[in-house]
Amino acid sequence: MADAGPPPLDGRGEPITPERLEAFDEAATAELARRLEDDDYPSPFAGLADWHLLRALAIHRPELARPYVHLVDQEPFDED
Repeated sequence: MADAGPPPLDGRGEPITPERLEAFDEAATAELARRLEDDDYPSPFAGLADWHLLRALAIHRPELARPYVHLVDQEPFDED
């Protein structure tokens, strides 16, 4: 089997691992969502990293991310 490479990193350089996702609780998820809603990041990459983290939670821990799914949903758009 081919190596998938290193796990994705969050804005603080920490890998998004199953163990890290399992450590999230409602309060930590709410804080993550608050940061995304405030959208006050030092760089676009920090915001994107939080978005990837919330997206991973939505996939692997949907019970935590359900109230914040609007932050990870992408609007369909017409490329024409």
